[in-house]
Amino acid sequence: MPQVASSVISRIEYSAPTRELHVVFTTGKTYTYFAVPAEVYHQFVRSTSKGNFFNALIRDRYEFAERHR
Repeated sequence: MPQVASSVISRIEYSAPTRELHVVFTTGKTYTYFAVPAEVYHQFVRSTSKGNFFNALIRDRYEFAERHR
């Protein structure tokens, strides 16, 4: 997973075949978001504030599951 510069998100990864977005928070919790369009992922990566982008355009918009290690 590529690391990102953010105070709340440490890594993000996207699987194009499954359209799953994997987000690792600085707390260590990891979530998978389902049916996320590739363009949303690319905008997320390019955003200047990962936390603001996540809250506005991902959180509460896609079904998700917490990934357990």
